[in-house]
Amino acid sequence: MRHVLAGHPLTPAITAALNPAVLSDDALIRRIAAHPEVASYLACDGEFDLARTDPIESIALPNGLPVEPIAGCNAGGTHYSCGPAVPDGPRPVLYTDSEGRASLIAESLAEALTLAIVLPSWHDALAGSRPPALNSDYLDDHPDHPTVCDRLLAALRLPPASDREVLDRLLTTAARTVPDGYLPHVPDEESSGFQPMLELSAE
Repeated sequence: MRHVLAGHPLTPAITAALNPAVLSDDALIRRIAAHPEVASYLACDGEFDLARTDPIESIALPNGLPVEPIAGCNAGGTHYSCGPAVPDGPRPVLYTDSEGRASLIAESLAEALTLAIVLPSWHDALAGSRPPALNSDYLDDHPDHPTVCDRLLAALRLPPASDREVLDRLLTTAARTVPDGYLPHVPDEESSGFQPMLELSAE
């Protein structure tokens, strides 16, 4: 829906992608398993490895929503789906790193996968980096990334999205982390609260 509201034409491909069943967590995970290139990219450059579901420590949210680890990264971070599982219903995705920082990064698994594919340097965006510097080092090392990105999104039946759109979604969602009760803590440990990853840029 955000894609259409951003002013993109409602093409047949996008119409299909907007079907909740098409973008359900189960459907997306099945497509990842069916496309080795997608799974390989996510596990490496995308830092969204579905085989890494053992977080360093258990966490809890101030808003009381349950969390479910769904992926991890080489640096020891963990991605969580937040809230009860509802058939074809989106759940926000929270990321925690190994240094005690955390941020809400997407409103659904579909958005989290789009973020990992389109903007692999999204950690830098939360630290204040903005275009054209944002993603520049990655593109220098991977000049074919735009082509790869289109291919991976198509394999997952996700709508196309520009760097700017994905960045705007990330910043809007990350800003909800603290006020909406998504900044986690470790249960039964004093002074165990995480710090928000989002840093305001000088823009």
